[in-house]
Amino acid sequence: MRRGFLYLVVIMDWHTRKVFAWRISNALEADFCIEVLNEAICTFGPPEIMNTDQGSQFTSFACIDRLRRAGVRISMDGKGRFLHYIIVERLWRSLKYECVYLHAWETGSEAKAGVQKWMEFYNRKRPHSALGGKPPAVV
Repeated sequence: MRRGFLYLVVIMDWHTRKVFAWRISNALEADFCIEVLNEAICTFGPPEIMNTDQGSQFTSFACIDRLRRAGVRISMDGKGRFLHYIIVERLWRSLKYECVYLHAWETGSEAKAGVQKWMEFYNRKRPHSALGGKPPAVV
């Protein structure tokens, strides 16, 4: 944003690269992460494994409890181990260079609308070399 920061969390399938659910928040708390997790589980069912970094929102009791109640195995990478979730890091890079850095949003609502549009493009139209040139929603 032109002034300030927003936080984005996504639930992504590593095989297809599809973003199942996402949320933006102006505070780095567990609540918005649990909301996106609930949406993904309700829509697609619980994953076998959930891999995250060790951010406070993911290590919170509420988040860990939600994953355990859904029967999900938890995998958390150590500090500085970004290569363990490189697919999500690649998503962040694409989002920043193809969307975020091209705009100077004034409000959270503007940012949310811009990211929404890009996520739809990413899932439905953006070709991926790792997927044979197909977008995630087609795989």
